[in-house]
Amino acid sequence: METLKKTDSKEQMKERVLNAFYFRHACKEFDPDKKISEDDFAFILEAGRLSPSSFGFEPWKFVILQNQTIRQRLLPVSWGAQRQLPTASHFVILLSRTKEGLAADSAHIQHMMRVIQKLPEEVTKGKEARYRNFLTNDFKLMENERLMFEWGARQTYIALANMMTAAALIGIDSCPIEGFDKEAVERILREEGILEDGFGVACMAAFGYRAREPRAKTRQPMEDITAWI
Repeated sequence: METLKKTDSKEQMKERVLNAFYFRHACKEFDPDKKISEDDFAFILEAGRLSPSSFGFEPWKFVILQNQTIRQRLLPVSWGAQRQLPTASHFVILLSRTKEGLAADSAHIQHMMRVIQKLPEEVTKGKEARYRNFLTNDFKLMENERLMFEWGARQTYIALANMMTAAALIGIDSCPIEGFDKEAVERILREEGILEDGFGVACMAAFGYRAREPRAKTRQPMEDITAWI
């Protein structure tokens, strides 16, 4: 696949991407009458699917919550999504694997290396050893269940960022959401048969079309956030 279309110069592409970042904002309320097309949302999900992850082990799962009854159940325990849950065209709950699913000998990790990445047996053994050392010694993630989950969640945020950028590039709004009671949300999702063992909720995201124009974007100046050594 070509990186740039032949009709797009590098400068045109840079302008398109930056315009998308200026367009994107944390949309608090969506126009409930405007729905994202199936093709456009498939594009957004593909941006998430193609995102990078540590060792290429893809610890995520994306639950697209279109069921309005379940959305209503989540409202009382999702203080940061009070206007997004009822109005978003598409609402996504981003899950990350827990410690049992990310251990070196777990079914998921073995599946990723042998079936998805199709690594030869000797390469698989070498990668598994490096990964085990990384978890145990380099980052010491195996010492704590929550540490392991948060490591997976950090990678899930990469997929979230790419999904939001992809949406902005085609004029679709989004809002990342952490304002919720994690334990309560997970309990509801288990009761609904949505949350499988070995996963936890990393964050939520709403997608749709803005109900009104946002205020001007504010960010720190470049010199305050960068250091060239």
